Amino acid sequence: MTPLIFLFVGMLHLLPLCSGRAVCKDVCHLKTFEQIKEEIAGYQDVAKAIVDLAVCGKAQNRSYERLALLVDTVGPRLTGSPNLEKAIQIMYQNLMDDGLKNVHLEPVKVPHWERGQESAVMLEPRNHSMAILGLGSSVGTPPEGITAEVLVVSSFDELHRRASEARGKIVVYNQPYKGYGESVQYRVQGAVEAAKVGAVASLIKSVASFSIYSPHTGIQYYQDGVPQIPTACITVEDAEMMARMASRGTKIVIQLKMEAKNYPDTESFNTVAEITGSKYPEQVVLVSGHLDSWDVGQGALDDGSGAFVSWEALSLIKDLGSFWPRWLSEWEANCSSLTYLLQQNHKLRARPGLRPKRTLRLVLWTAEEQGGIGSLQYYQQHKVNISNFSLVMESDLGNFMPTGLAFTGSDKARAIMKEVMNLLQPINTTQVFGDGEGVDINYWIQAGVPGASLLDDLKRYFSFHHSQGDTMTALDPMQMNYSAAVWAVVSYVIADLDEMLPR
Repeated sequence: MTPLIFLFVGMLHLLPLCSGRAVCKDVCHLKTFEQIKEEIAGYQDVAKAIVDLAVCGKAQNRSYERLALLVDTVGPRLTGSPNLEKAIQIMYQNLMDDGLKNVHLEPVKVPHWERGQESAVMLEPRNHSMAILGLGSSVGTPPEGITAEVLVVSSFDELHRRASEARGKIVVYNQPYKGYGESVQYRVQGAVEAAKVGAVASLIKSVASFSIYSPHTGIQYYQDGVPQIPTACITVEDAEMMARMASRGTKIVIQLKMEAKNYPDTESFNTVAEITGSKYPEQVVLVSGHLDSWDVGQGALDDGSGAFVSWEALSLIKDLGSFWPRWLSEWEANCSSLTYLLQQNHKLRARPGLRPKRTLRLVLWTAEEQGGIGSLQYYQQHKVNISNFSLVMESDLGNFMPTGLAFTGSDKARAIMKEVMNLLQPINTTQVFGDGEGVDINYWIQAGVPGASLLDDLKRYFSFHHSQGDTMTALDPMQMNYSAAVWAVVSYVIADLDEMLPR
């Protein structure tokens, strides 16, 4: 068969899937697991149509190209910056132009921090200019900088044991990398712990799985009652070099200069768009990524790719939803061999195609990098309707080749998600892992709503994360196609099942 005929025949299998049976209005669960399993198996042709459109159809590479246009035009999108607000306005128009419904902006009060110029120079035992990136919300140094001897430690425990040596010094953390979740505490808390023992500044070994002399920035927090000292990340290479020097008893002196400054909070926006549910529009499957980034690189990987793959999921479903009226007249005119088939399916013209029973809601968060400020305000505003949220989804761990789904929910909900992921066997992405939490969906998960995150190569992700290397070059368009396909299949099927996910 020609590709056109093959696609048409495949789409015919969608017909019985577009109507569905009535569901209980108060979200009770009437089906047995075997019945739900059988229902999900009926979506195989839907999954195939989505994957085909995303990977080898007209939507191929679309999410990559859309993202490239934004980040090449706007650049990185630091919270509180004109770049982020320009990106939000562009995305608002993009979503309108894409034909999505209920496109709107929801205001959020966000922090405003600027990096300014910064430098770190080793003065002893030799002259060496160090690559640094100040950490988000850090205070600056005096204009003349801070010049002080260095104390190198490998852990908070060592810092506390050597507290008497720390006063008046710059503490350098050379913590081992034990995965992002464990090691990031040094970036987040390093300045506070150093200040508690009298240090004048802190420099933290970048929290990264790999380095080519690349510092990685990120948020850090001060603590009430503890002096606020300047803090920055340095490269893995420089941290390890200073640890070797210190182990030999060599004196190390650094001059640190940072113009970093915090300004009053400003206004930003969460960006929202929907495919309205055909039967239960008040019930929601939320699909999300964050639009803000750090002020280095392009913010392409973190989290431009997650935001645009989430947008692409809705675009794919919308495109398939408008499939019939766009193509039927061409098939009738050009494919005479299909005449009988068309006659037997004359009701095709009236079908809406892929439109789920529940609303698919896209949210592009603001101020995620500052601790999920946009998503917290969204939760506070919408939690009154929490019983109507079937699943919350977040893509914020990169968009390389997807390996599966991280999921948090009840055992019954997990069993259902495993059946949904089985629909993706043709692209070998079927695994369901634990720990589906994400910064922007944690509030919902903690309140009992099932949550899911898209997983891929995390070691590769943290090689680029929060660094100058976070650019379009780190991404592969085909891998983004597969990520979008997984995201679209999962979100559509969950939104279209007869019953909401059990809690």
